[in-house]
Amino acid sequence: MNLPDMAPSIDNSMLFNSITNDIVDKGYSISHYALPKELTTLLLQHITTLPKGNYKRAGIGRAEEHAISDFIRTDEISWITSNSKATCAWIKWTTSLQNYLNRRLFLGLFSFESHFSHYTKGDFYKKHKDAFKGQDNRVVSVVVYLNKNWSVADGGELVIYENKLSTASVADHSIATVTPSLGTIVVFLSEEFPHEVLPSESDRYSIAGWFRLNNSITSKIDPPS
Repeated sequence: MNLPDMAPSIDNSMLFNSITNDIVDKGYSISHYALPKELTTLLLQHITTLPKGNYKRAGIGRAEEHAISDFIRTDEISWITSNSKATCAWIKWTTSLQNYLNRRLFLGLFSFESHFSHYTKGDFYKKHKDAFKGQDNRVVSVVVYLNKNWSVADGGELVIYENKLSTASVADHSIATVTPSLGTIVVFLSEEFPHEVLPSESDRYSIAGWFRLNNSITSKIDPPS
């Protein structure tokens, strides 16, 4: 598949180098307002015109273990495919990041999957991990925010915790709190960091994605097509 170039050409080397160094140093990276402007504009235009019918209630678990749980998460999602200029540009950008991480860190990242996320007033996603050791092939998580003029009163922050699941309050063991402002990028090791999305007070848009390993076996293709 030939993905269309973003114009003008974008040099991501400084951003990707910063993300990589953060992953090496602490396992996560937060880059405020860092997504290239052209890509941010394309994605913002796309997500604000995406038909409501494209979104489905988000669940937990994969395949036969997938289930809807109002106790754990209440957002809705729309999986991203290469069916528009904006999504093709996004896939091209994440492919460049994947290649950079593989070249620098030898992670063996094989594929990438992602979806748009929409939180309405009161929606949340309780503390969880994107992957568990030995149980999944998600290696690196990527979150990008698409919210203009977001304020503290709008809520919806991402809270990242130390490498353990705690039943303590939000303030305990948290290592970072991220306001979901336009163009902010969060990247972290999927198996290492529990995280949650606090209740949103306004319509909140983002992209969540995961770089994955190739765990295909004879009778099963993973990642699925």
